[in-house]
Amino acid sequence: MERLTLPPGGAAAVDEYLEYRRIVGEDDGGKLFTPEEYEEYKRKVLPMRLQNRLYVSWQSPTGMDCKLVGPETLCFCTHRYKQHKTDFETIPPQRPISLPCQVRGCPCRAYVYVPLNGTQPIRCRCKHFADQHSAAPGFVCNACSKCSGFHSCFTCACGQPAYAHDTVVETKQERLAQGKPVGQDVPYAAMGGLTGFSSLAEGYIRLDDSGIGAPSAEFLDSPVTPWTTHFSRHFKHHLALLQKR
Repeated sequence: MERLTLPPGGAAAVDEYLEYRRIVGEDDGGKLFTPEEYEEYKRKVLPMRLQNRLYVSWQSPTGMDCKLVGPETLCFCTHRYKQHKTDFETIPPQRPISLPCQVRGCPCRAYVYVPLNGTQPIRCRCKHFADQHSAAPGFVCNACSKCSGFHSCFTCACGQPAYAHDTVVETKQERLAQGKPVGQDVPYAAMGGLTGFSSLAEGYIRLDDSGIGAPSAEFLDSPVTPWTTHFSRHFKHHLALLQKR
């Protein structure tokens, strides 16, 4: 087993680079800013980012955040959230807020989350995968002519089909008005809906206000019956696994 040995000060340099990358994201175009450019970037961007952060989630019909989008989360266009426009000097007044892809040549005009089936893209009702559809508005299939637009019956863990969910872009004030967590103000790029470690869990098992909230003792103690809902069965199964750890 090989060991990585760093020269004196090497660990600090790695930490500084990781901090730089979390703040700058892909705004440097792949070429590191000079120290002067980096300071100017922070002076211009960080106040705007702290004030106008946008929270992105994939919500069920009940308003539950089934998926909280982070920097690496893929869009329907197959590019990551961090490759979309996420910083605004002034938050757009129109709703929904569109976050277009910034990869050259990509026709994506707004970030749209699409779930995976394990590690594979989900299928449309035309039987073709999501990545076989155009990322342009309408999401028509590139592999057949009968598809009028991507529409998947893939079932989310919450029990609702994918087509019943929406990718929602919200401001801090809009989430606070719903009683949903917003986390701490951070200077990092493309944080989307991530506010803590619980953000990485699926909505139906996330014990905070962006998921289902803390369950009651009565719910936890109730037996599983043939009439127990899909949601309840999954929750009790995961809870039992956690209790064994």
